[in-house]
Amino acid sequence: MTTAQPLDVQPTPLALLLLGREADPKSERGVECPGDLPAPSDPDLVERARAAKAKLGDRVFVLGHHYQRDEVIEFADVTGDSFKLARDAAARPDAEYIVFCGVHFMAESADILTGDGQQVILPDLAAGCSMADMATAEQVAECWDVLTEAGVAEQVVPVSYMNSSADIKAFTGKHGGTICTSSNAKRALDWAFAQGSKVLFLPDQHLGRNTAVRDMGMSLDDCVVYNPHKPNGGLTADELRAAKMILWRGHCSVHGRFSLDSVNDVRERIPGVNVLVHPECKHEVVAAADQVGSTEYIIKALEAAPAGSKWAIGTELNLVRRLANRFAAEDKEIVFLDKTVCFCSTMNRIDLPHLVWALESLADGKVVNRIQVDRETESFAKLALERMLALP
Repeated sequence: MTTAQPLDVQPTPLALLLLGREADPKSERGVECPGDLPAPSDPDLVERARAAKAKLGDRVFVLGHHYQRDEVIEFADVTGDSFKLARDAAARPDAEYIVFCGVHFMAESADILTGDGQQVILPDLAAGCSMADMATAEQVAECWDVLTEAGVAEQVVPVSYMNSSADIKAFTGKHGGTICTSSNAKRALDWAFAQGSKVLFLPDQHLGRNTAVRDMGMSLDDCVVYNPHKPNGGLTADELRAAKMILWRGHCSVHGRFSLDSVNDVRERIPGVNVLVHPECKHEVVAAADQVGSTEYIIKALEAAPAGSKWAIGTELNLVRRLANRFAAEDKEIVFLDKTVCFCSTMNRIDLPHLVWALESLADGKVVNRIQVDRETESFAKLALERMLALP
């Protein structure tokens, strides 16, 4: 049995900023934790988290996304991807407080799917999602006007990725569309093309393109990219009429970093390596990989992998590092696909001090950082989510 090798990554000053070890007051929009909280390494924080969670008992249910820090995952009642966690929250109607250790759009989805008597808490309001922020309600409404002027809106069915704001989910529901995850995107697109001849895919162009081309046999020429920062999205009416997939110009800041050079380099460094990437990666990266799948797919693939196998994983570093440690005893070599740090900066905003502050506040009867979606938005967003749940 070989000893697991440390991941070959070196934090840069920017990475330390994104991890919350440095600060840039001009860029931070979250809340401050009142009081004098010790540093995350202080063992008192662990005891304080345990005590607050024990005091709350069954009144609190803590959700931890796979990309969270280990210090936070330790206190999660369940772990998973964004939609699994939202559904887990909905399955616990007796929990008064849902503490979502993830990012803003995930907490919104949990609020949409949970009961009126439940309150969803996000420990740090600065934990957003750059991809979700790449599509605003105003921009998408303008896009629909462009499609209408081109005479194609009636043929278009919107399909929005789970990684989108409640406003975008509501737009999708209002216009007859559905939500998808990275694991059911093909089923969602199959459904959409049974309703219309074109799809507006929001907000991740890479997942839309990879699903259409890799999984559904379309060509790259069937896809156009709508850029909300250009007049008419940078597209002509003829281009919109000819396209099958109208892809929003959005992407994941983490998965978008991986390149074809990353794949070629790891194959040279580790002979016989299996390259496994998330479908949010660029098309050329997905085309060069051995396997492609969602976060849950990646975990299951490594669970089923034979001892002695070698894997380069193209997804968020917290998860890759956790998997490398988990499977080291089974002689599975697991490395990060790229040599540079690729943490999800906003996921890492949720740290132990913020979690302790949120739990202790709840234990003292004070609700902090509640995420609440308004009724109308919730109604249409839930409609889109229910269409996804009804997919064959």
